[in-house]
Amino acid sequence: MSSQRVYSRRELLEFALGASAIALAGVGMGATPSLIIRRQVPRTGELLPAIGLGTWQTFDVGKAASERAPLQEVLREFVRLGGSVVDSSPMYGQSEGVLGDLATELGAQKQLFLATKVWTNGREAGIRQMEESLRRLRARRIDLMQVHNLVDWRAHLATLRRWKKQGKVRYIGVTHYTQGAYDELGRVLKSEELDFVQLNYSIAERGAEERMLPLAAERRLAVLVNRPFAEGALFRRVRGKAMPPWAAEIGCASWAQFFLKFVISHPAITCAIPATSKVAHLKDNMQAGVGPLPDAAMRERMARYVEEL
Repeated sequence: MSSQRVYSRRELLEFALGASAIALAGVGMGATPSLIIRRQVPRTGELLPAIGLGTWQTFDVGKAASERAPLQEVLREFVRLGGSVVDSSPMYGQSEGVLGDLATELGAQKQLFLATKVWTNGREAGIRQMEESLRRLRARRIDLMQVHNLVDWRAHLATLRRWKKQGKVRYIGVTHYTQGAYDELGRVLKSEELDFVQLNYSIAERGAEERMLPLAAERRLAVLVNRPFAEGALFRRVRGKAMPPWAAEIGCASWAQFFLKFVISHPAITCAIPATSKVAHLKDNMQAGVGPLPDAAMRERMARYVEEL
């Protein structure tokens, strides 16, 4: 980045309070449900774990046991380690149905915070798609329904407001995955009463810090982060390179933890949702939600280090 990120007093106060709670929880004890960092949904105060689980590509598999067994272990371990937020979409092929089947088989439905999306044009088509999502996820209601990439957002938000009043969804929001959409996304956040926004953010894609994250904080929106690894580009950048020794100061034992701790340490972020189909990677990701987080100065040090690789 060309300049250091400047936080408001409110953001710094929130950050300090969060860091104090984390310090009291203890360091180096492993990712367990009692230690995982949790963040409030601003409009309700509900606490959500700061590390969630995405399903893009990873959960889009068939019915064969050989395909589903690894994902069942991922979901089992995710819940065991205190995770709850799982994000999907009709755009993700079979992911909703696979998630619903596996959660039911594990008896984990009550432990999960189910987030999915509507991704189609037209009011009636949107209703049909959302009803199908309920069926696929085997859920009586969805915790969070989002308008995927702002597709026909006016029609769908009108429906979602009714569904929220009826109890079919608990929270509503919008998503996008590119910085090029921030102008439109910003207009929607300013004009609509929402609970969540989902957007791209990582140590390599920091554009959201300029306007979107401050706007989300101003509008009291919870923020889900997609692309926390910049679609894998970050791992390609650091391949074969050692983490700096000072990463141990914030409890990082891997690059994945380094990248995720950077993301969730921003005061506006509620939850990052990295996708994986491997238990080892899931455990590694979840460990980022335990122990100390970088302060503003450390965040800039981390960003500079990665920029210079």
